[in-house]
Order: sequence, then C-alpha cells, then structure tokens
Amino acid sequence: MRELTAQWIANAVGGELAADVDTRVRSVEKDSRLITPGALYVAFVGERVDGHEYAPRAFESGAALALVSQPVAGPHILVDDVVAALGSLARAYLALLRVEGDIRVIGITGSNGKTTTKDLLAQVLPEAIAPQGSFNNEIGLPLTVLRADVTTEWLVLEMGASAPGDLAYLTRIAPLDIAVVLTVGTAHLGGYGSADALAEEKASLLDGLVPGGLAVLNGDDPRVAAMESRPVLSEGDRRLVTFGVGGQGRTLQASRIEVKAGCADFDLTVATATEHLTLSLVGEHHVTNALAAIAVALEAGLTVGDSAERVAAATPLSPHRMALTVRADGVRILDDSYNASPESMRAALRALKDVADAGRSFAVVGEMLEMGDASLAAHEEVGLDAVRLRIDHLVVVGAGARAAYVSAVREGSWGDEAAFVATIDEAREFLAERVSGGDTVLVKGSHGTGLWKLADDLVGETA
Repeated sequence: MRELTAQWIANAVGGELAADVDTRVRSVEKDSRLITPGALYVAFVGERVDGHEYAPRAFESGAALALVSQPVAGPHILVDDVVAALGSLARAYLALLRVEGDIRVIGITGSNGKTTTKDLLAQVLPEAIAPQGSFNNEIGLPLTVLRADVTTEWLVLEMGASAPGDLAYLTRIAPLDIAVVLTVGTAHLGGYGSADALAEEKASLLDGLVPGGLAVLNGDDPRVAAMESRPVLSEGDRRLVTFGVGGQGRTLQASRIEVKAGCADFDLTVATATEHLTLSLVGEHHVTNALAAIAVALEAGLTVGDSAERVAAATPLSPHRMALTVRADGVRILDDSYNASPESMRAALRALKDVADAGRSFAVVGEMLEMGDASLAAHEEVGLDAVRLRIDHLVVVGAGARAAYVSAVREGSWGDEAAFVATIDEAREFLAERVSGGDTVLVKGSHGTGLWKLADDLVGETA
C-alpha cells in the first residue's frame, strides 16, 4: 500500500479526525490480530463481534489509526458507517493510483469459477494483486484495492453478488478496465427470485467499465452471450471478446477436449493460432475458466503461446477449491468444500468420477445454501446426478441436503450406496469404516455447512 496521511484518509471518507494530521498509514486491516506497525485498523460491527472492543489490542500491536463509528481511546477517524467509509477510501485510493501509476483493474463475476479465474490470473499477469480466497464483497473488495501500490500493474478483483445492486456498488469503488462474466447459474438465486434477474445483475458489471474498456464474455452461456448487445452507458466504445467450447464465432475457442487423470487436455484456437495445453486443475469445467484467463492475458500483451503455457502451469491458490491430495495410505481427497451451487456440484461429481478412474468413488455432499424456492429440486438433482454418474457411494450430510439422499434412493441406489447422516461427525465415522487405499473422496458443500472442516480432517489423516 502507498503511504497515506491521516488527513488524506479523513478527507477521503468524510470523517471527523481525532489524530495528528500527519500520522502515516502503511496498511489497512480489519483483524486486530494481524495488525502491523503503521496500520489503519477498521472497526466493523458484526452480528457477533464489535470491532471497537478490539481497538486497544490493535493500538498495542502498532496501529497508527482506527476507522470507527464510535469514539475509541486512541487516534481515530469517526464516521457514520464504517463499511461505506471503507468503500469511499478504496475508491479515492484507486483514483490516486491511476494518476500516479499504470494500474489496470479486472473485475470477474459469475455464478461459478470466479475464484479459480482470479487465481489463474494471479499467476499469469505481471505485477498483479489478487487476494487468496473470496474477498469479493463490500468489505473484501476494498481491502484488496488498498493492497495495491504504484508498482501494481494489474488489480484482479473477484466481484460477488447476493442482492440487486451489489455489482453496481462494487464497480463504483473500482471502475473496470476489463469485465469478465463467466456464467449465470443458480448460486444466490434466493436473493433474486429468477435466473433472468440474476443475469441482469451480472450484466451490470459491464456498466462499470471505463470508456473503451473490454468485456470478456462466455459465449457458451446463453444469458452471458446475450450481454453482447447490452447498451454502452459510458462515453466511448466498449470492446468485446468471447470464448467458448461449443459453437463457432468465438474469439477464443477450445476443441478436442479430453480428460486425463482428472485434468482437461484441449486445443486452443485464437484467430489463426492454435496451441495445445493440459491444465493442472482438476475438472473439465476449468476449461471455461482457462479460456477467460487467456483472454485477459492476451489483452495484457502476452502471446497466445505464453498465455497458454502460463495458464496450463497454474495451480490452485485458494483453499477448498478442487484441491486434490493423495494421502500416504493411497486415499485421494478431492476437496471442493468452499462453496456449492447446482452447476458446481454437478461439475464436482464429474471430476470425482474422472479422478477415481478404476477406484471407488465417495461423494460427501452437504447443503447448497441461498437457493430459495429452488432448493428442494436442486438437491434432488444432486442425488439423480450421483446415481446417473455411477458414483459408488453418496453420503448426504445434514437435513438441508436430505432431498439428495431421497432422490438417489428413488432413482436406484440401495444398501449403503446412498447414506444420510445428520452431522459431520457421523460422516467422518461412515468414511472411516469404509474408505481404503485407492478410493477417492469428494467433499462438497456450501461454506456455511462446515464441511470444509471434514475435508481438512480427511486431508490430515495418514495411513
């Protein structure tokens, strides 16, 4: 982060300064345990924790200043709304970097693949800032912006949406040079009511482009492809790149796709150039993410060959996303437990089947949260997919996902091919009694289910 004065920050957020105007800030942090000397401590008030209570600890650890909505004993800036103030600070700071440096901003949205595409670009682009994990909301995105400095060439931002207007707010903080839209699925459908309403939210990312900015669209998703004709709100033309694995007329096209040891192997065609690459990521569905990343890399000035080579070599960075671990006892753990939607659940089951190959496959699935009225049908489809893909064992965890078990049994599973357990502990016991060397275990569910804890436990086990 570029060094800022307390007065500059107070002006940016419109707050009341209770500190020396020349106090210097070198970083921004919301967790008092992670404070380093010279940091700005941001005191959020959450449902269970009030950050103001931890201000003394932050100052003891070297915080130079605090951003607060109630006075604290120490140098601070008082504002009405800390979340809004953080957004204002990030917006002003990015504007400063655009004047002083050569920073360009990439925003990525989609029901699936945002984090993976962001992680690919973090490994492909020069001098890039891209956070590990999903810092994609009104708190995480500004914190990511504030990590950049005058040497940053590319700021890669994952932009999530759970309610109408979310993306418009995020792009006001960080106007985009490149907008990437991957998919319009059914994740967070409960916040929108329909896929069309969700598509409109995703399309609003394009409205956040700077004049002459580039839209990178998945031509295989009909709702995303329709965004090509979205009116341009800003002055200047919007440029367009499309990618896909089906049909014709895409700027980037993947063909001859095969899955080898769980990873996609395919030909990439851009204009008259063709490159062959094998991804290091598990799952055929990552072809879409790879194409999006290559499209951005080409805009950054890399050649087709260099782009393909770097994307092929890229590995997972963020935890609990298609992470494959082979334990000492020969059991393979496929950990995709960070989040779940119907589309990502289906892709994960297919990846499990590919990775398991001749060995037995165990799918441990939990609830897909935020599905609204579509929840029952979506979970029933998970059970049907597991049976149709001939997954050897389906273990459904928690009452919210029970419909997956019921539909699997109804579709044709019997005995312990499909099992329902109420808790993570019961799932752990079920697996301990049955899994052996050569088996592959997928762990998949929304983050709020806590299944990631089971994945961590399984990865940590030894023979």
